Amino acid sequence: MPRAGIRTLLSAGDTSLLSPARSADEPPLTIPRDPAREAARRELSKRMYHEDDPSLFQRALDAFWDWLGKLFNAASTATPGGALGLIVIILAVIAVLAALWWRLGTPRRQPTSSAALFDDRPRSAADHRATAEAHAAQGHWNQALQERMRALVRALEERALLDVRPGRTADEAAAEAGRALPAHTDRLRTAARDFDDVTYGGRSATEQSYHRLAELDRDLERTKPQLAASSAHTAPNTRQGAAE
Repeated sequence: MPRAGIRTLLSAGDTSLLSPARSADEPPLTIPRDPAREAARRELSKRMYHEDDPSLFQRALDAFWDWLGKLFNAASTATPGGALGLIVIILAVIAVLAALWWRLGTPRRQPTSSAALFDDRPRSAADHRATAEAHAAQGHWNQALQERMRALVRALEERALLDVRPGRTADEAAAEAGRALPAHTDRLRTAARDFDDVTYGGRSATEQSYHRLAELDRDLERTKPQLAASSAHTAPNTRQGAAE
């Protein structure tokens, strides 16, 4: 074969062999940087990549222990004797607290008078007054006013000025008592309104309102009912009705 033909064949062969190599160097796919980053973020956010991640509680616990370790290291650095000195101080504090606990005993809560407020047993006016005074001594003016109103109504029931009726409201009690004790009608209405405001209206009683009610309770004990006048007014009507 002539040399020119061989050169031509080698040139053609070299071109065919070099072309695939040149194409292999080029990237098969070109994606801009921002879309590639977003695609990677979406892929890595899948649940399958996070099944072994620690829980929120575990991460919080790890953070707490890290903080506690740093605090201990800082304290041991500032304490004479280093970590051993800090441990000795902590043990000494615990020993002092244990000694105080053993010496003074378990702290006890002071009893309050609210425990016996709504029991089912019938209570006398004196019982209600004693409970009211116990509340007043503690500054619990709402409960004190409520119990004093119950004492007032129960006292009128014990004197037979009111019939015993558990479902009676404060307004009804004030209206019925006002007929037997007309001189105190306005004060009875005020007492009933104060009771309703505290019990149902969400308002707070004051020391003055409690003492005002307590004074009314004492005044009613000393007041004689006007039963004779009521009988005198009703007697003619009864005779007239009988005559008819």
